[in-house]
Amino acid sequence: MKYQRILLKLSGESLMGEQSYGIDPKKVAAFVQEIKEVYNQGVAIGLVIGGGNIFRGLSKAGRQMNRTQGDFMGMLATVINGMALQSVLLQNDLSALLLSGLKIDKVADEVTPLRAQQALSAGQIVIFSGGTGNPFFTTDTGAVLRALEIDADVILKGTRIDGIYDKDPEKYPDANKFEQISYEEALQKELKIMDTTAFALAKDNQLPIVVFDMDTKGNLAKVVNGEKVGTLVH
Repeated sequence: MKYQRILLKLSGESLMGEQSYGIDPKKVAAFVQEIKEVYNQGVAIGLVIGGGNIFRGLSKAGRQMNRTQGDFMGMLATVINGMALQSVLLQNDLSALLLSGLKIDKVADEVTPLRAQQALSAGQIVIFSGGTGNPFFTTDTGAVLRALEIDADVILKGTRIDGIYDKDPEKYPDANKFEQISYEEALQKELKIMDTTAFALAKDNQLPIVVFDMDTKGNLAKVVNGEKVGTLVH
């Protein structure tokens, strides 16, 4: 097994399935089965989920509301997604702890690195919600921060595309896929892997990132076991 401790980053939109918004129970159940397979191999798992399926603060703020308020609404959306994922994990007999960057003690414990580390060591899956707890940061930045706090071996960014390409493969059939790429080359080519703040934080701390297709059954286990799936950024 290549990675013993991972931070899995999923977009909120990935939870929509075939819907145009909200949470598709079938999609959440499918993700949980992928997570369960890896968990049963003894991998320690941290999870970060976006909130774009419910509310995207950045896109709404400029048109309709204050940016700070919009970002806090987006963070609350990630808490809702975290609750949904926790519920299905528990239904599948997996111990899952929901932590939040926002103080919502009726729903989730507040994030501290020690609490997260202890939970992982005790065999719990840890879901990080509420972003960093501060506006002006994306869930990508939150994911890198949490990965560093739990000493994760890697960030696994699950998407609907099977890696990183030199241009959008959904628009350009001649797009070329990278099997691996350095942080420096990714910056030079202006590849949109994560937002600038998140990517710089990963680069400065030499935290590898694997971008892969989470929708393909078995891919998560393949990545964890070191198979050539997706694109490795290092």
